[in-house]
Amino acid sequence: MNIPNFITVSRIFLVPLVVWLIISGQMAAAFWVFLLAGISDGVDGFIAKRFNQETLLGAYLDPLADKALLVSIYVTLGWQAHIPLGLVIMVVSRDILIVSAVILSWMLDRGVPMRPLFVSKANTTGQIVLAALVLLDVGFGLDLSVSREVAVFAVGVLTVTSAAFYLVGWLEHMQQYEDHLDRPAERPAADPQAPRPDAAQFTAREKSRP
Repeated sequence: MNIPNFITVSRIFLVPLVVWLIISGQMAAAFWVFLLAGISDGVDGFIAKRFNQETLLGAYLDPLADKALLVSIYVTLGWQAHIPLGLVIMVVSRDILIVSAVILSWMLDRGVPMRPLFVSKANTTGQIVLAALVLLDVGFGLDLSVSREVAVFAVGVLTVTSAAFYLVGWLEHMQQYEDHLDRPAERPAADPQAPRPDAAQFTAREKSRP
């Protein structure tokens, strides 16, 4: 395991710590741990690209760590009424929808290429900003209610939009396979360079038959 993947795995182990800090009411400490996780996300990506240490394992671990952290924080904050439950349901349902579609594609041997969309990146950024605002507001007693309301609305819109984009892309991907299966098999074209039987040989062959 190289250094970027080690940092990514370490970020996964920060998830239960953040959840415990939120549940125990230590919002300020939870904010600093969340900030540390965000910094580690940038550091492992920089090291992987700068020193050519990008791996297939890291390509799967990095988004897994991000989702584990964000989903856990959103569920915990929603349970404590710091984030609207409706938004929490939307965020979790979107991720379940995407993961289910990928698993179904693999089961049908029609793997989907993992290419994050711009709207998905914007959605992840919005989720991070909202979580940070809530932890800052509650943990340090700041008056960020207006900013939180704006962030909640933005994350809701981005969550629905990104889910729709992924759903449409997945349906188009699966339809390509259906079209390929329904297409009749084409007969191979005759090779114009292939030697053709001579007419005299054909006549002689016919005469030699009893």
